[in-house]
Amino acid sequence: MTKTLQQIIDANPDAETFRFGDGPELCAEILALVRSGHKTATCDAASFYGDGGDAWPEVGRRDIALNWDGTPAVMTETVEVQTRRFDEMDAEFVAAQGEFRDLEHWRKGYEAYFRRAGVFAPDMKLMCERFKMVEDFG
Repeated sequence: MTKTLQQIIDANPDAETFRFGDGPELCAEILALVRSGHKTATCDAASFYGDGGDAWPEVGRRDIALNWDGTPAVMTETVEVQTRRFDEMDAEFVAAQGEFRDLEHWRKGYEAYFRRAGVFAPDMKLMCERFKMVEDFG
């Protein structure tokens, strides 16, 4: 039986819902990396969290990544959360994100992403999360 988003939320009332990326193609690409185990980390602008934004990830909390259409895709569990500046990103964390060839590729991709969102600055703070996939709803 396929679980509905409401059933999943009812069973996990502390879970946040979110989408990877900023469009349907990128979302699908990233979900495929999560499902394959190649993506075990992510980051986003720290300014997207708190006061009217998303809830800050917490170690041990399980969250629901959605397909772009809003249906449940996977459940992840946060295993580590750090804050660092954009210009302090390292190759080891980039490798855990699974999407990038190297640190320079990450910088170009994330700078473009943050510019599209109107928040880029070389010294901007990032929320850096490591997670594990605990359930695949696909």
